[in-house]
Amino acid sequence: MGFAGADRLDGDRVAAALADDPTGLSPAAARSVATTLLADGAFSEPYCEWMPWWYELGLIAPVRYADWRLRRVAGEVANAAGVTVTAPRFSRPRDVVVDGDPALTRLSGFRERFLAAAALLHLEWFVHAAAADGIEVPTDLVTRTRTESVSHYAGDRDHLSPPVRRFQRLLFTDDGWVGRVDAAYDLDSWLFGLWERLLRAERRRLSAE
Repeated sequence: MGFAGADRLDGDRVAAALADDPTGLSPAAARSVATTLLADGAFSEPYCEWMPWWYELGLIAPVRYADWRLRRVAGEVANAAGVTVTAPRFSRPRDVVVDGDPALTRLSGFRERFLAAAALLHLEWFVHAAAADGIEVPTDLVTRTRTESVSHYAGDRDHLSPPVRRFQRLLFTDDGWVGRVDAAYDLDSWLFGLWERLLRAERRRLSAE
């Protein structure tokens, strides 16, 4: 997207330093890593609330455990570098209204709920993490992306405007991350595979429009 400040941190170098000594990161790198961990931990419980009850019921326990573990590691990284970090507040279904109706009343089935939650919560995750990295994401683009995305995925908007479509296409590249996690931990997870397929299909749809 060409955001100012996107090259302030070398991601590969930070990852190598993190693997070598998690407590030896520079303040900027520690802030980036700890914020990302907190955002990852806080992401899944709100996401579950957007999904069918059986999905939330099945995942809520491991999600909360993962959040606890990630918060512990984030605290250690931040404390070692003397930086302060925060977790984002993600939108819950009760927070989102479309034309006067709760967003969830306009969504049916697993796929619709999954994509609507992904479009909104990935945006919120990125904006929070980007701020910690010193990346300047234009406020008007964030506002426009949120408004159009909610209307598109849970409303009656047929298409996203070109800048918002491009932004969302990039946000939907999480399919690659999901696949790498599944492979790195040798999970062979049916659920991870489903996430990956849904994210990839939506990214390709946005690319083709």
